[in-house]
Amino acid sequence: MDPHVRDCVRSYTEDWAIVNRKYHKLGTGFNPNTLDKQKERQKGLPKQVFESDEAPDGNSYHDEQDDLKRRSMSIDDTPRGSWACSIFDLKNSLPDALLPNLLDRTPNEEIDHHNEDQRKSNRHKELFALHPAPDEEEPIERLSIPEVPKEHFGQRLLVKCLSLKFEIEIEPIFASLALYDVKEKKKISENFYFDLNSEQMKGMLRPHVPPAAISTLARSAIFSITYPSQDVFLVIKLEKVLQQGDIGECAEPYMIFKESDAAKNKEKLEKLKCQAEQFCQRLGKYRMPFAWTAIHLMNIVSSAGSLERDSTEVEVGTGERKGSWSERRNSSIVGRRSLERTTSGDEACNLTSFRPATLTVTNFFKQEGDRLSDEDLYKFLADMRRPSSVLRRLRPITAQLKIDISPAPENPHYCLTPELLQVKLYPDSRVRPTREILEFPARDVYVPNTTYRNLLYVYPQSLNFANRQGSARNITVKVQFMYGEDPSNAMPVIFGKSSCPEFSKEAYTAVVYHNRSPDFHEEIKIKLPATLTDHHHLLFTFYHVSCQQKQNTPLETPVGYTWIPMLQNGRLKTGQFCLPVSLEKPPQAYSVLSPEVPLPGMKWVDNHKGVFNVEVVAVSSLHTQDPYLDKFFALVHALDEHMFPVRIGDMRIMENNLENELKSSISALNSSQLEPVVRFLHLLLDKLILLVVRPPVIAGQIVNLGQASFEAMASIINRLHKNLDGNQDQHGRNSLLASYIYYVFRLPNTYPNSPSPGPGGLGGSVHYATMARSAVRPASLNLNRSRSLSNSNPDISGTPTSPDDEVRSIIGSKATDRSCNRMSSHTETSSFLQTLTGRLPTKKLFHEELALQWVVCSGSVREAALQQAWFFFELMVKSMVHHLYFADKLDASRKNRFPERFMDDVTALVSTIAGDIVSRFQKDTEMVERLNTSLAFFLNDLLSIMDRGFVFVLIKTCYKQVSSKLYSLTNPSNLASLRLDFLRIICSHEHYVTLNLPCSLLTPPASPSPSVSSATSQSSGFSTNVQDQKIANMFELSVPFRQQHYLAGLVLTELAVILDPDAEGLFGLHKKVINMVHNLLSSHDSDPRYADPQVKARVAMLYLPLIGVIMETVPQLYDFTESHNQRGRPSCVTADDYEGESGSMISQTVAMAIAGTSVPQLTRPSSFLLTSSSGRQHSTFSTESSRSLLICLLWVLKNADESVLQKWFTDLSVLQLNRLLDLLYLCVSCFEYKGKKVFERMNSLTFKKSKDMRAKLEEAILGSIGARQEMVRRSRGQLERSPSGSAFGSQENLRWRKDMTHWRQNTEKLDKSRAEIEHEALIDGNLATEANLIILDTLEIVVQTVSVTESKESILGGVLKVLLHSMACNQSALYLQHCFATQRALVSKFPELLFEEETEQCADLCLRLLRHCSSSISTIRSHASASLYLLMRQNFEIGNNFARVKMQVTMSLSSLVGTSQNFNEEFLRRSLKTILTYAEEDLELRETTFPDQVQDLVFNLHMILSDTVKMKEHQEDPEMLIDLMYRIAKGYQNSPDLRLTWLQNMAGKHSERSNHAESAQCLVHSAALVAEYLSMLEDRKYLPVGCVTFQNISSNVLEESAVSDDVVSPDEEGICSGKYFTEAGLVGLLEQAAASFSMAGMYEAVNEVYKVLIPIHEANRDAKKLSTIHGKLQEAFSKIVHQDGKRMFGTYFRVGFYGTKFGDLDEQEFVYKEPAITKLAEISHRLEGFYGERFGEDVLEVIKDSNPVDKCKLDPNKAYIQITYVEPYFDTYEMKDRITYFDKNYNLRRFMYCTPFTLDGRAHGELHEQFKRKTILTTSHAFPYIKTRINVIHKEEIILTPIEVAIEDMQKKTQELAFATHQDPADPKMLQMVLQGSVGTTVNQGPLEVAQVFLSEIPNDPKLFRHHNKLRLCFKDFTKRCEDALRKNKSLIGPDQKEYQRELERNYHRLKEALQPLINRKIPQLYKAVLPVTCHRDSFSRMSLRKMDI
Repeated sequence: MDPHVRDCVRSYTEDWAIVNRKYHKLGTGFNPNTLDKQKERQKGLPKQVFESDEAPDGNSYHDEQDDLKRRSMSIDDTPRGSWACSIFDLKNSLPDALLPNLLDRTPNEEIDHHNEDQRKSNRHKELFALHPAPDEEEPIERLSIPEVPKEHFGQRLLVKCLSLKFEIEIEPIFASLALYDVKEKKKISENFYFDLNSEQMKGMLRPHVPPAAISTLARSAIFSITYPSQDVFLVIKLEKVLQQGDIGECAEPYMIFKESDAAKNKEKLEKLKCQAEQFCQRLGKYRMPFAWTAIHLMNIVSSAGSLERDSTEVEVGTGERKGSWSERRNSSIVGRRSLERTTSGDEACNLTSFRPATLTVTNFFKQEGDRLSDEDLYKFLADMRRPSSVLRRLRPITAQLKIDISPAPENPHYCLTPELLQVKLYPDSRVRPTREILEFPARDVYVPNTTYRNLLYVYPQSLNFANRQGSARNITVKVQFMYGEDPSNAMPVIFGKSSCPEFSKEAYTAVVYHNRSPDFHEEIKIKLPATLTDHHHLLFTFYHVSCQQKQNTPLETPVGYTWIPMLQNGRLKTGQFCLPVSLEKPPQAYSVLSPEVPLPGMKWVDNHKGVFNVEVVAVSSLHTQDPYLDKFFALVHALDEHMFPVRIGDMRIMENNLENELKSSISALNSSQLEPVVRFLHLLLDKLILLVVRPPVIAGQIVNLGQASFEAMASIINRLHKNLDGNQDQHGRNSLLASYIYYVFRLPNTYPNSPSPGPGGLGGSVHYATMARSAVRPASLNLNRSRSLSNSNPDISGTPTSPDDEVRSIIGSKATDRSCNRMSSHTETSSFLQTLTGRLPTKKLFHEELALQWVVCSGSVREAALQQAWFFFELMVKSMVHHLYFADKLDASRKNRFPERFMDDVTALVSTIAGDIVSRFQKDTEMVERLNTSLAFFLNDLLSIMDRGFVFVLIKTCYKQVSSKLYSLTNPSNLASLRLDFLRIICSHEHYVTLNLPCSLLTPPASPSPSVSSATSQSSGFSTNVQDQKIANMFELSVPFRQQHYLAGLVLTELAVILDPDAEGLFGLHKKVINMVHNLLSSHDSDPRYADPQVKARVAMLYLPLIGVIMETVPQLYDFTESHNQRGRPSCVTADDYEGESGSMISQTVAMAIAGTSVPQLTRPSSFLLTSSSGRQHSTFSTESSRSLLICLLWVLKNADESVLQKWFTDLSVLQLNRLLDLLYLCVSCFEYKGKKVFERMNSLTFKKSKDMRAKLEEAILGSIGARQEMVRRSRGQLERSPSGSAFGSQENLRWRKDMTHWRQNTEKLDKSRAEIEHEALIDGNLATEANLIILDTLEIVVQTVSVTESKESILGGVLKVLLHSMACNQSALYLQHCFATQRALVSKFPELLFEEETEQCADLCLRLLRHCSSSISTIRSHASASLYLLMRQNFEIGNNFARVKMQVTMSLSSLVGTSQNFNEEFLRRSLKTILTYAEEDLELRETTFPDQVQDLVFNLHMILSDTVKMKEHQEDPEMLIDLMYRIAKGYQNSPDLRLTWLQNMAGKHSERSNHAESAQCLVHSAALVAEYLSMLEDRKYLPVGCVTFQNISSNVLEESAVSDDVVSPDEEGICSGKYFTEAGLVGLLEQAAASFSMAGMYEAVNEVYKVLIPIHEANRDAKKLSTIHGKLQEAFSKIVHQDGKRMFGTYFRVGFYGTKFGDLDEQEFVYKEPAITKLAEISHRLEGFYGERFGEDVLEVIKDSNPVDKCKLDPNKAYIQITYVEPYFDTYEMKDRITYFDKNYNLRRFMYCTPFTLDGRAHGELHEQFKRKTILTTSHAFPYIKTRINVIHKEEIILTPIEVAIEDMQKKTQELAFATHQDPADPKMLQMVLQGSVGTTVNQGPLEVAQVFLSEIPNDPKLFRHHNKLRLCFKDFTKRCEDALRKNKSLIGPDQKEYQRELERNYHRLKEALQPLINRKIPQLYKAVLPVTCHRDSFSRMSLRKMDI
């Protein structure tokens, strides 16, 4: 058997050797956090209960309150509701469960112990299972396992042929299917032959056809299409038995007869049938072309895909629609499974997922005898796609062919390969099989051969016998494959078509009737023998067939011969041939020559010209069909076989010349075609490796080909890499090469005389035995090699020994045929393996040779190797593992595994490559990135097989080179980024923890950790002596720490350096370095080896310094508390750290870049000093990075050993401990539960806003840079170098941060299902709970530290702050229980802490506890009320009263009630009851006043609650709500703190509703209140003297004066202790008030407020504040000037309520202040709507007039509202002071409205009977006040007689005229309007009529004389004003209005004349001598009818 064939077959069948690392899956590359395994770890989480998720259930407390509402008392009943009833409510409510043993005096230690046990039980083991992985691209350390090498398939289609029917059925018809690509003009599949003839029709051919093999009866075929496109057609060709007549005649009957007329044409059909039978009998073995059609494949696929149906039927015909097609669809076939559509790639060309379609082809075209060639076919197909196809005009043959097209199933049953082998063995051989049809891909496909295939296709194309003498018309060609020259030497290797035997010895082409130069369209498929000789050839014999039966003419007459020898110079001969044809049989020994050679004495057709065109194509995995490869393989085999001389082509190579030839053939491999190189890649690499390992002996000399082979490999690999760039993974590894190394490569067996049959192959030991058979029967071998690796257990150990745990090399499994499993088990006796070792001196170890070659190579070869370093590294590693395995060295100590010189080579190699990385990272970014990761993976692999110490030295070498370069760079981030990648990959080793020696602790106890393997236990040289090490070393990156835990030290140092705010230019790497740490921790977390808590504590030890590193970053962490509207960060971080946000925005980085300083050294000061370098601007981390850092911190705190932490805390300074507490404070906010509603909301938002825009941009610009971002980075680099540029560049960076929000398309599916949202909320809830519990654990440790050292009490405040903050956040019931327990313990240990030092915290605590007392979850309530009770009790025990807690609880409740929306008093009532119950059961204090005090407090709280109920009722009625709040505040007149609280609640409510003036008033009142008490407390001249000072701002303020008897003295404990009762508090309130006044537009009041403030600031010499104030004052005054006449303050209405329905409001009258320009309709609509909704539309009535309401006439069952517009009213004397618009709208207490009436009850009448009533209302307080409606307390009415009404009217008119005349600038329009109304009026009741009614005669009643006279004077004035107005108008008008002016003047004169007599008549009595004055000055007012109503 030929050695090449043997090697190929072995390469396809040999077992693979796969290396598996036992624990490899536990490295970080397989971290479940970053994979989809996260979900599995989250199974079985408990659901955490959160109050925020429990939707407040409206009905739970509704019923009780309804009756409360009905009883709702009137406001005046008692100051606040009725005591009695509220206590009654309280007594009857139920308490929550009491906590057992709460009141026992238990020692603190015990309590702590108990709390800890409770806290530690049922905790979630793995923190990271709850935390989503940071979103990074594929983690760099993940190497995908390469794909299994397998046979190539494109997209696969299953075509089933169902039926073929013609209009007449008279003879058998044969069909073939094939795919063609029109664009490439290429046939892209072999033919599939089928026939659908009935048994009866087949019977007609019986004599000619031997029995059919089942494989030829297939009716379904699987086609593969690698390059689907719009140009692919499925072509169907039909043939029939040869008969006399050309194709047209023979097809005629098929076109004219219709099936429907069968009866009519019975005789004709009989005749045709008869003829057909005769032809079948005589010519049955010949065929003739008949018809064809084509289907445009993509049309079917896409139309089927788009149909919304289970399957489709498509009809294809010609005559109907445009083109040759009709595609009529109907769904007559139902029930075929529908395939879901998934779109990928070019939708139209996706064949994997369309719906199965059933096609009915209705029309065939008859074949034209002269247009049979493929060229013609392509023309037709191209034409078919045009709408006006030529084919349409042809007359079709109607027929019905039904075929099904569907995507091929994964593993079809009963399937045969193109070689007719069963794909999967199947028992029943009688089933009609499905054939796999071989694809001829349209373009090259690059896939290595993995199966044995050796086929030859012969295509006779055309013959030209035009010049041949003699009769040769009906020509057929007989084709045979001969192994000799005797006619009997034809081999049965030609595949049959359909319904015939599988193989035959000959094939005939179809006959074209009477054509001397026919075209052929046959495809003859031949199975080539494995070994070919020079005698194998193809023989073509040409026959003339006589169709008519004539006497003594034979059926066939040979008319010519020709042939093709199969081998030429040992190579397979294929391609296009144009052969001469000989007229007689060829002579002896013809087969070795070609017919082109003119043989003597032979006659040729047409003078030996080429007349027969034929194409021969081979599809073979044995024949390379490439001269360069052929030559190389031939030479290598010659060496193997030692057969000289070698014949290659025309050369004969002698042994002495062999070496040169071999070398040149190796270098010539470069010239070979890429496609064959890839196909024979495995064999080629195997041979090259063999030449390296076993240098050949040529002419007795050993020839070293190592270098040549290395070069050839490097160039082949680079060629693949360049040309197949689509085949690479993220690390640039070509998948073909990767899978070669992973599966195929194995150490060659290097012994030529080894005991295996074929000498010197590539196999391991015994595998030759199975190969020997292949020569005999290649077909019987199941050579179709594994399309998929079998799923055998990868952990089956391959050796009888027990190798090192780390490197259990598993020599893997391999599947032979596509399913059954061939495991190669290496358990042959080990003695056999030993016989192979150490025998020949020529043996070289591949990895040693490879390392050597690589180290010594230079120039372009070295460059090529560097480009693809990964390949050589991986090859080397696999070779090393194999060597260890075969040499049984896996048990040897690591130090002795490899020879010294190999280790030296590796060291040299690593060092030079590190040098390359450092020197070239700026130039060849992409290459260096690849090189860097390859090197890292190599070192990672070496950690598994070489001595650890040695590998650490290598890592150190790389590190040193990079570090020294880093110091010299101005912009180090690129190189630092590379180093991070390098480190991350090395640390992804599965034994990372063990490599760090977690066991040799720096402090005892040293218990052996179970995860350490024997390899490390030799390292016992570490001292475990405590005395010499402080605990600090474990927590700092100290030298001992870094030596001991080498890799962990590197990781943490890297983190510290990059996060250091001074680190220059590295902030783009934050995310990257944080992700590295995060990834490591999360992988430890999920690692089953470290599941045991003690082991995990050991692992956490490696990360203790992380706590310190993160503590240093506090100022840079994202401030998660901002969203809380709390005071932002906790206090102890120096203020300067957080200034500068608004200041200069040049970051440290930039400043240092300008200064040109270098990156900080890698060492750190031994303790991290907390430098508060003031004013430094930190670049803040992104939320994501901060979150990752904090979760890492929590993991360490959770898993580290508590005693160790405690010792360390003890060593920390107060400042440092406070830093730690700040961190915990941030953690609380960071991991706060968001709540289900948020998840739902996020789900409904399509976009996520992200605050991380800046971080993302910077990371894009600076960080984690792939070559893609190189460009950005380069431009950045130039900026960095020029000082100005760099400042600018970074300033940009920093400016983005503030307000840039970035919309990121949600990558997840937009609509998550309910279940997913539930799941997310569940995880988030568990994470929040676990994170907070860890924080709580840590706080406990801190508190213990304090208890132990009895110092540092100052940090307890910080602890409390964190605790309180966590109570304020959204927490689960579970956490709160533990939190309250801790809080109780803390208070009991340090009672004075709360009551004396941290008083503000005490207030906070009360508020939090109260809030939780009103929780809807009972466990939270019972814990909160217990805490609250104990708090009172402890306060009482300290000083026999608990005024402080009392005060603060009451205040807290007030502010809760005032601000909280969803506050539920029912729950709080239960908690109050619980507290009462505790007090009743507290035996210890029963004798004291404590229980009574508690009861008082509880009742008082309950009162507030009852008011709250009312407030709840009026939630929708803002006026009522404010009234209630006002009343509650009034109730606290003698409790300043509480009154203040309520005033502030009111201010808040007003601001919400934009009532800024009222809000300002509330603040002024607050300030006045504070001032009152401050003046009692401190006597300072510059402070206001109490309320009096504020009078100018508002006359109402005096009500705040503390003059009543029951005022408490402010010195009493717990009174006035709030933060507002200080000077700063006062200033704050006033500043807020000024701001509110300013918003209300009341700038004059702003001035008044500042008058109070200025003295205070002046006293404090606070120039800054004063300048601000004066600035604001200037602003205020300039606004007064600018807005003159444009300000509007408010509109006032009187509103009266009548009807019992209103309860408190019945018969009350108010003045409402509404926003400026409110129309009567608006307020009326609002009130009507509001009360209508409340009482029912039908019950409410609005009284439309403003007359006095008579209660008796109203319907008692209705509610009435009367609304009247009122205006501010001033007495004449007041007008002197109220000059400006502001004056007239501020401090208003009197309002007026007018009502017209007549004496007989109508509203309006004639002039002389028209009276008017003026009503003047006085309110209890002046507007604006702290509420928007004020009670009317006084009402007076003035009635005007008709003449007085007339006087008022005339005065008003006169005023209007005067105003219009003197307006500046003049307004002609306005002027003309007024004039028109005065002069031009002909209207009734115009001035003239008034005069005529009242002035025509002197009244009889002397009382009216005055009025008469007054009216007369008014008219006088009026005419004068009219004249002025006319004069003014004249000066304003244009010429167009002249006429109008004249008209006005005429009217004026007419009016004047009419008035003249009336005006001039004086009443004589008034002009007598002056009488003694007896009447009062105001007689006028006394005479009018005045009615007082008081």
